[in-house]
Amino acid sequence: MENVKPSNDMEVVIITGMSGAGKTVAMQCFEDLGFYCIDNLPPELLVTFLDLMMKSDNRMRRIAAVMDTRGGDLFDSIIGALDDLLRTDGVSSRILFLDADDETLVRRYKETRRSHPLAEGGLPLAGIQKERLLLSELRGRARSIYQTSSLKPRELREKIMAEFSSKDSAGFTVNFISFGFKHGMPIDADVVFDVRFLPNPFYLPELKAKTGLNQEVYDYVLKWSDTQILIEKLTDLFKFLIPQYKNEGKAQVVVAFGCTGGQHRSVTLAEFFGASFQEEYRTLITHRDIEKRKG
Repeated sequence: MENVKPSNDMEVVIITGMSGAGKTVAMQCFEDLGFYCIDNLPPELLVTFLDLMMKSDNRMRRIAAVMDTRGGDLFDSIIGALDDLLRTDGVSSRILFLDADDETLVRRYKETRRSHPLAEGGLPLAGIQKERLLLSELRGRARSIYQTSSLKPRELREKIMAEFSSKDSAGFTVNFISFGFKHGMPIDADVVFDVRFLPNPFYLPELKAKTGLNQEVYDYVLKWSDTQILIEKLTDLFKFLIPQYKNEGKAQVVVAFGCTGGQHRSVTLAEFFGASFQEEYRTLITHRDIEKRKG
């Protein structure tokens, strides 16, 4: 199901399908794409929820809602709710249906030791067959149907990214961070590089009070042969490493550079690499400790 979407419409994706087919992975992926996600939304509340979002001052333009048979009797109202959604002005909607063969679903349930929501204490296969019957009409309405039997989570993410990403979505981001070791390590960094071995502008009176955002400090840090060798080696490393993070399905990679106070050397290198890779990736530069100078 999909409407023709004017550019200013709210985009709504209904994520549904077989239990164990990958809806949790799908919702996490949509969150990374910048969608406002809601799990196990009762179908009867769908239009009301969207109406509230559209009237909100800080309304979201992209919504993803997971609806499945966990809702019990409430799920019976989903067809009517989807018909109401089609009649809602200012909303463009589509269904993403995730499916897998019975053998794969049974294996996944056995691996996780979870019970199927429709099995009622019985065998997983009985619940799977009952669910497949309940979802048959919904599956027929879906334009996007993904068979996940042979898909790894990373591959499912790639399919969703390819179909649902837009120019406005965050996508994959490389965040270069500078910090000072004396203020503690950043807990969200994927990789950390200690650059305290480089010459320190702090000991030059004319540079001490400045930061790596000042051209004089930036040029001073970069002029040394050790810095140039480091840049050459890190550039080769990043050209290999960053695509690996992206291919794994990560939404971002955080690369941190640390010096003593987070003012000079680390700031310079974060600025340098942020500029170096901005043509290939969406890059962000964060200077965590640059405002912590005392006196």
